[in-house]
Amino acid sequence: MAVTYKDVAEKLKDIDEFLLEDYRKKHPDGKRDWRTYEEQYALRIKEAMKQLRPLVDEAVDTIQIAPAPGRPHELTLKQRVLLLLLHRLFGESNRMMTSMLAIFSVLSDIDVSYKTIERLYSDEEVDMALHNLHVLILKKKGVKDIDAAGDGTGYSLTISKHYATETQKRGERMKEAETQQPENKEGKTVQAFVYSFKLIDIKTRMYVAQGTSMKSEKEAYEKAMKMIASTDIKLNSIRLDRYYSCAYYFDGFSRDTKIYVIPKKKTRMRGNWNWKRTLIDFVKNTEGYLEQYYLRETSENGWSVDKRRFGWEIAQRRNDRIDTADFCTAIWHNLFEIGAT
Repeated sequence: MAVTYKDVAEKLKDIDEFLLEDYRKKHPDGKRDWRTYEEQYALRIKEAMKQLRPLVDEAVDTIQIAPAPGRPHELTLKQRVLLLLLHRLFGESNRMMTSMLAIFSVLSDIDVSYKTIERLYSDEEVDMALHNLHVLILKKKGVKDIDAAGDGTGYSLTISKHYATETQKRGERMKEAETQQPENKEGKTVQAFVYSFKLIDIKTRMYVAQGTSMKSEKEAYEKAMKMIASTDIKLNSIRLDRYYSCAYYFDGFSRDTKIYVIPKKKTRMRGNWNWKRTLIDFVKNTEGYLEQYYLRETSENGWSVDKRRFGWEIAQRRNDRIDTADFCTAIWHNLFEIGAT
C-alpha cells in the first residue's frame, strides 16, 4: 500500500491523541542515584585531567610551524592551548583569569596580560591544535561508525537577553535570524545570540561535529555537516528535531543513513529517496520509529550539561573567537566523557 500525505497527517493526529501517551507509559524516565552520579562525575573529572596533557602534547607535536619574522610568542603552543581550555572551563573574564594566573605563576611559569588570553581565541596555531585534539579524543574513544543525534541552541552575547526565555516567547522563529538587536551605549545595534549546532554519538555521548553561526541555526547545522563530511566517521543513522523535517535537509545524506524526524503538519511526499523512506517508516512502523527518534534525548542532555558547566553566555564578540569558544566547550564535553563507562 502506497503512503500519502494524508496517511502522515492521520498518524500525526494519532500520536498527539493516543500513541505518545502510550509510548511514555511503556518508556518511563529512570530515577537517578545522585550519590552514584556524583561519585562517577568526580572520577570522570580526574580522568579528564589525567588525559589532558598527554593528548595536548600529541596534538601539538603533529604541527610543524615554520619560523616567522617578528616577535616570538610569549608562550609555547602547548601552553597557549592549555591556557585557552582552562579559560573556557573556569568561565572567568580575561582580567580575572590573568589574576588567577598570577597566583599560580610560580607553578605554571605563565605570566600574561588579559589581552593575550583574548587573542588565543583567534590564534591560528591554537585552532589547528584544537582540531587535532578533537580528532585524537574521538579516536581514543573508538568513535567510527555511529548512530547520531543532532540539536541546536543559542548562546547569549549580551546580558540583556536570555536565549531560553526568548525561545519560549517566539518558538521556532528563534532558529532563524529574527532576533531583536539591542543597542549598546553608543546607540549601535549588537548581536544578541549566536546559534550553535552539535552532532553527538549516542553510544559514547561524544560530540563528533559542531558549527556556529551569527545568522541562523540552519547555517550552524550546515557547518556541522561539512565538518562531519571531512572525517572518516560514518553516519549509520541520525535524529533531528521537527525544524529539520523537510526534504531539503535530507539531500546531503547517503542512502545508507537512516534519518529520524517527526514530520510537520501538511507534509508532502515529494522529495528525495531518503525523505520518502523516512515518511513511509514513520507511518508503517510508528512505535519502533519513535523509539529510535527519542534517542535524540542524548543530544538534549548534552546541551543541558554543557550549559550548566559553562553557562548560557559567550563573552567573545568576534565571529572567529565565538566559534573557538564553542569548540572548546565541545572538547571539554568529550574530555569529561573519556572516563565514562
